[in-house]
Amino acid sequence: MTEHHFQAEVGRVLSLVINSLYSNKEIFLRELVSNASDALDKLRFRAITEPALLEGSSELLIRLRPDKERGVLVIEDTGVGMTESELIENLGTVARSGSQAFLAKLEESARKDVSIIGQFGVGFYSAYLVADRVEVISRAAGSDHAFRWVSDGKDTFAVEPADRAARGTSLELHLKEEHKSFLEPYALRDLVRRYSDYLGYPIELETMDGGETKRERINKGAALWQRPKAEVTDAQYDELYHHLTHDFEAPLARAHFRAEGNVEFVGLLWLPKAAPFDLDDPRATRGVRLFVKRVLVIEDCDAVLPQWLRFVRGLVDSDDLPLNVSREILQESSTLRTIKKAVTRKVVDLLDELANDADKPETYAAFWTAFGRILKEGLVVDDEWRPRLAKLTRWSSTATGSGVAASEANDRVSLDQYVARMKEGQDAIYYVTGESRETLLGSPYLEALRARGYEVLLMTDPVDTWSAEAIAEFGGKKLVNAMRGDVTLPASEEKPKDATDGANGLEALMVVAKRILDGKVRDVRTSTRLVDSPACLVLAQGAMPAHLEELIRKGGKDVTRGRRDFELNPEHPAVRRLAAIAAENPSDPRLDDFLFVLYEQSLLAEGSPLEDPNGFAKRVTSLLTLAIGNA
Repeated sequence: MTEHHFQAEVGRVLSLVINSLYSNKEIFLRELVSNASDALDKLRFRAITEPALLEGSSELLIRLRPDKERGVLVIEDTGVGMTESELIENLGTVARSGSQAFLAKLEESARKDVSIIGQFGVGFYSAYLVADRVEVISRAAGSDHAFRWVSDGKDTFAVEPADRAARGTSLELHLKEEHKSFLEPYALRDLVRRYSDYLGYPIELETMDGGETKRERINKGAALWQRPKAEVTDAQYDELYHHLTHDFEAPLARAHFRAEGNVEFVGLLWLPKAAPFDLDDPRATRGVRLFVKRVLVIEDCDAVLPQWLRFVRGLVDSDDLPLNVSREILQESSTLRTIKKAVTRKVVDLLDELANDADKPETYAAFWTAFGRILKEGLVVDDEWRPRLAKLTRWSSTATGSGVAASEANDRVSLDQYVARMKEGQDAIYYVTGESRETLLGSPYLEALRARGYEVLLMTDPVDTWSAEAIAEFGGKKLVNAMRGDVTLPASEEKPKDATDGANGLEALMVVAKRILDGKVRDVRTSTRLVDSPACLVLAQGAMPAHLEELIRKGGKDVTRGRRDFELNPEHPAVRRLAAIAAENPSDPRLDDFLFVLYEQSLLAEGSPLEDPNGFAKRVTSLLTLAIGNA
């Protein structure tokens, strides 16, 4: 027998499970039966191209065998089995991730509800909720050798050769005294019917009656998605969702449908309530389960839905694809393209339904909070669906919380709502982008728009810049970035003006500013967008917003700061005073510090880092000293 130490992260997972105060210990059976079902799925799929794997027995089943004398519950399957190295790897390490971030997220979630541990790929360890010793005896399909894995759930586990007559895996759970009620046949029947009734394989209960072995099937085992919707209860849908996803929160919504015509298939899809911990991990697998004639052929099929719907969970079952389908075949399949279009339409229809449900606006608000940033990717990459996706978007705005939008779920507005309440004379949908709503609310780019009573969308997701540019126009109104240099605002009712008004008297200052900021900005001009601020930087055509530049830098990539134009507010007292100094003496040395401080303040306002923080501090101190001296 060879002894091994658990990977350090496994020790933390085991400690978390064993020492959890969560009272619903019964979830162990759901997890372990689901693992057995997965092993049968893998065998059935491999047997399509390797039929020899089924030699000796084509029986695919799960068996529960309570042994009251020994205090042991055996959970056995005739699935694909594991080799010695697979036992060590699968049960001795956290294969999906060994990172600290993974463990932190797992611990945070399990503190709320340890029943979700299956979502993290560590459901096997739920055995230690009820057992103080676990033995796993497994023989891989196609192999003549079996091995035993043994551990008390502490620091180590051992692996040694064993005897097993046929392929598959047996788990022997040596139950703790307080959990031996799980050896009662009635308890096992109840748990299987509650949690695993619709697994596609027989689940047998083996008991002894007067020295005679009796076996009874205790689950129905029918493919629930093939049934008419009227015959399936909400509870049954939810249990299948839990089994397929290991997400034990109830989903937000579902769509169960049958497509008929040239291509026939059944789909059962869910919108989760919360984003999985690894939603943004590019290494994580995504997609729905793809069945062909009720046989699982690809567990995470990313070809059924576009990438911008990668949060959708569920399955598609088709009779029109070959059983030996591969990811390569799917790329060329016209049948799959038809299925993908139909399934995408069903999901977008479901989102439309939620978005327009006036009785439960909080449901779509919850969806948007969890997955809105992912859905917006479709605006950028998918011309076909962009018009419908644009109507589904929800945005924070300057009207949020002011009474205008107070009744809207989650304080976000749709583009339809924005257009419906536009001010008379407003000819565009205005927006600004930045790191946070709080930062944007104080932005100088809003000043003239607010003075006109215009609502402005506040976009804070990294994808928003490209999303807004992709939409371009909605309801006959162009989307305009108020941070761009080429923005032309309608005249203010209080004080109409254009870009040249107020420039008289600033000519000398403009010349000086261009000299001082040469190489820092593309151009210097007067502004129509400022009311309270003396200056700002605006984006030249094609320039990237500052917060995106900084995000890319944090990702380890070098990015050159995009071109900016420097705008001066001709009505601001500070600018008028500087103009007077420049007109009197363009070489006045004070102008260098004054104008450079205005430039650096504008950098901070747009979210850019200062090029010379120490120089900025010295210039501000100098100006403070001068101001105090003149007070």
